[in-house]
Amino acid sequence: MVLSDRANFTVAEKVRSGNATLGEVFSFVSGLYFRGKMAYAEAFASPPLGVCGSMVITPGRGLVRPDTVVSIDDLRDIASVPIDGPNPRYREPLDRDAHRLAEQVGPACDIVLLGSIATPKYIEPLLDVFGDRLLFPVDFVGRGDMSRGGLMLRCASSGSELTYIPVRGAIRHGQRPPKLPKLRRNDL
Repeated sequence: MVLSDRANFTVAEKVRSGNATLGEVFSFVSGLYFRGKMAYAEAFASPPLGVCGSMVITPGRGLVRPDTVVSIDDLRDIASVPIDGPNPRYREPLDRDAHRLAEQVGPACDIVLLGSIATPKYIEPLLDVFGDRLLFPVDFVGRGDMSRGGLMLRCASSGSELTYIPVRGAIRHGQRPPKLPKLRRNDL
């Protein structure tokens, strides 16, 4: 939809004019889930001086700042790369950027993964680089994408940071927690 010449919604128009950011496009495509990640990272990231507080795992591009402007050609290129752990087109840029990030932040900085904790294609490359410094919110266990997005939006809005645990050795699959209470649109 975003790439259609006939689309007349804001994100599609921004993509065609060369003014859309990766964060805007992914927020449109992924909806609540990615919006939650963006809001949560903005509220709670505390990176070392000079380091971006959030990065997006982007097929074929590695770790990309969410404020990076993307073109139609960029999006087509990203969409052409299968997100598959052994695929070098996916894995090599991710490995390169994870190593670069590890150098930038130093050995004392933890990395919090707000993406899927149940999927080896995200976890394995990052664990290889960050080891026990790779953390995730324990409240993600058992939640689907939309529930995690809603949880992160609520936390960002209330100023309540989640509790993190190391990915390595953690139970990442579990019983589904109770549904989040319904909120009105203007509550977030």
